[in-house]
Amino acid sequence: MSVSATTPDEAIPRALSPWLTFLFAAACGLVAANLYYGQPLAGPISADLGFTPAATGLIVTLTQIGYGLGLLLIVPLGDLTENRRLVLTLIAVSAVALIGAALSSTPTTFLVASLSIGLSSVAVQVLVPFAANMAPDATRGQVVGNVMSGLLCGIMLARPFASFVAEASSWHVVYYVTAALMLVLAVVLRINLPVRVPKTKLRYGELLASMGHLALTSRVLQRRALYQAGMFGAFSLFWTTTPLLLASPTFGLTQNGIALFALAGAAGAVASPIAGRLADRGMTKIASTLAMLLGMAAFLIGHFANDGSLGALLLLTAAAILLDFGVTTNLVCGQRAIYALNPEHRSRLNGLFMATFFAGGALGSALGGWAYATGGWTMTAWIGFCFPALAFLLFLTEGRGE
Repeated sequence: MSVSATTPDEAIPRALSPWLTFLFAAACGLVAANLYYGQPLAGPISADLGFTPAATGLIVTLTQIGYGLGLLLIVPLGDLTENRRLVLTLIAVSAVALIGAALSSTPTTFLVASLSIGLSSVAVQVLVPFAANMAPDATRGQVVGNVMSGLLCGIMLARPFASFVAEASSWHVVYYVTAALMLVLAVVLRINLPVRVPKTKLRYGELLASMGHLALTSRVLQRRALYQAGMFGAFSLFWTTTPLLLASPTFGLTQNGIALFALAGAAGAVASPIAGRLADRGMTKIASTLAMLLGMAAFLIGHFANDGSLGALLLLTAAAILLDFGVTTNLVCGQRAIYALNPEHRSRLNGLFMATFFAGGALGSALGGWAYATGGWTMTAWIGFCFPALAFLLFLTEGRGE
């Protein structure tokens, strides 16, 4: 389904073949995974390159900062520039940045590579509205759900993949392998993706200025972004602190054991296509209610998983699955809602939506680390519960017309 000539936005086929849907999902998963390889590798990278203990956290933080900047400064270009070219450029930059990380011999060069990996990984947030633009209104939620399932699989599988490969070889190999994957992906997408030229005629400065107007005037965007900020804050808190709990003397799991636990969370990706179908049938509010209740239930269950027994490990695994189901369902419902707004604004709306809930995730990670160090898992679980609970309280104030 390749299109060799430039075509206007409305000339794109308004349907996605199963192959192209799979390709969008796989591309999102592979690119999104780039953001998370550094998390389980922070220790080995720090020891090898000579990071100070205080600077080790920058390995993950700079990638997150780059991604946040990209959401606000690069993703909106999806409403302005030809989408396939933008995606291919970002993936090529990812490949170069990953090779740069693999070749790094000093903390400074690795941190520059980390920032570049974060910036270029926003290709996924160009791909998702790209797919949404190709889908008919009646099945847009289903398409978004299918594509997001790939993205979420990439996020959840990145950590165990990095842990397994690094243990079998070295952390350098992780980055070499993923750089090669990006190059292969770029070739496949170049052959298969259609050309999409947006109709927006704004200059770049005007495009960014228009995002402020959208953020202030779109109640659907505001609400959906805040709901997901609460859910993603809970998600980030959980996955920041559970490795600490599992590695503690209470459970005593190895890195491979923690990697296997992380695989359980990937089951949440199953919720994406289900949530998309529910949204297409006008059941967004029901699905959102269920999602936030699942988020709260996960921490109530996880609260009792603190004695290191097999039963506690099973409870924690159940909590991980429930939480990931809830976060995924709410995410797809939110994207379905904002993509139903002006099609010409989809990339800008997506950038604002993602940046807002990404900030919620950063808050969750920060509070999680503090809570675990201060009050252990019990305090952490109660703070985690508050994130979806506050989102649900805000959701209950939503009027019928919103």
